[in-house]
Amino acid sequence: MDTILKIVQVILALSILILVHEFGHYFFARLFKIRVEKFYLFFDAWFSLVKFKPKNSDTEYGIGWLPLGGYCKISGMIDESMDSETLKQEPKPWEFRSKPAWQRFFVMFGGVLFNFILAILIYSATLVTWGEEYLKTGDAIYGAQCNELAQEIGFHNGDIIVSFDGVDVDKFHEIQMILARNQARSAKVIRGDSTVNIAIEESYIPAILSTPGMFTLRFPFEIMSVPDTSINASQLYSGDRIVAIDSVEAVVTQDIQQILAQKRGGSATFSILRNGDVVEKELLIDAEGRIGIILEGDLSKFFHLTTHQYSLLESVPAGFSKSITTIRNYFKELGLIFSPKTQAYKSVGSFISIGKIFPSTWQWDVFWNITAWLSIMLAVLNLLPIPALDGGHIMFVLYEMVTGRKPSDRFLEYAQIAGMLILFGIMFLAFGNDIYRLFK
Repeated sequence: MDTILKIVQVILALSILILVHEFGHYFFARLFKIRVEKFYLFFDAWFSLVKFKPKNSDTEYGIGWLPLGGYCKISGMIDESMDSETLKQEPKPWEFRSKPAWQRFFVMFGGVLFNFILAILIYSATLVTWGEEYLKTGDAIYGAQCNELAQEIGFHNGDIIVSFDGVDVDKFHEIQMILARNQARSAKVIRGDSTVNIAIEESYIPAILSTPGMFTLRFPFEIMSVPDTSINASQLYSGDRIVAIDSVEAVVTQDIQQILAQKRGGSATFSILRNGDVVEKELLIDAEGRIGIILEGDLSKFFHLTTHQYSLLESVPAGFSKSITTIRNYFKELGLIFSPKTQAYKSVGSFISIGKIFPSTWQWDVFWNITAWLSIMLAVLNLLPIPALDGGHIMFVLYEMVTGRKPSDRFLEYAQIAGMLILFGIMFLAFGNDIYRLFK
């Protein structure tokens, strides 16, 4: 069921993004009186699921069967359809190739522009509807739990991470992203009563990019509920907080879980903070290192969470600012991918990877924030100067506007073929990476 829900979310999000992107091309084409022959969600190779053509319309609308994208077929344009026969005829007034370069620029830029606008609208809507809530790194008072890689680099469990390369880290959940994205070479952390500087060797960057969960949040071991079937049902109550085991101080959940794993199948004396008093209880520990409780997961009980509520007027500039930040960060991430030394190309993924980032339960705020991020990702990727992408077409139009010389149709055909081969190569890499990770 979880997989089906993720698939539904991926298809819905991509459908929205594709329709908006292609409508951007369609809008400017129609604005400049360029004929649009087809407008399709998904590809209709050999057949389509739905198609119709309104009366007195030049455009056929439809839904294809292959959910790998969509397209807007514009008359007189060299695109993935490779309709070279039409190009052998004299240009018609309603064709793309008959229009001035500045109009052709907006037709090609329209998809990217509309995806950027969509991201701003979604971010603004989510901010005004749900606001923003996050944990500042300085408010993570128990510090970070560091995995083996983080500890090998020099971080310790309980470190409060302050900055990378002198730039403060504000949000706890962004620690690893900022570390990887900026290829940081140093970190400043608060360790106990001291401030420690950690040098990060460049050779660790590939591992940082491919090892998720380097820093997780350390939080107290507080009981939310005790099932009736618990082996310690008569000993524990909701709200109990463990502070020591066998007289050894242990407050943080991760530390306590390690102790329980060492004592599995036995028992231990637990010091429990209950209604302001500390009580001692002898508790059983099962063979899997558990004491039969459900942990409290409400972080607001343990930490000060920073919250922002936005009015409608405040949400638009905030949504715009969030979009600009996301664009800037994604360009940095692309820089990592195109840098061989980072080996970030190994993290390139396809629809399988996209599906994994959606939650297994339907949460509208999460869905819309992921959709906005994907909209920016689609826009930025389409801006890459690769023939067959919008960025490639824009590059040739800008060349024409600067030099006054228009590339020949023959050159554009060959460029389109080359671009499609590059895209097939990227798709092969993305699907290959995903398949490898599935069986790894």
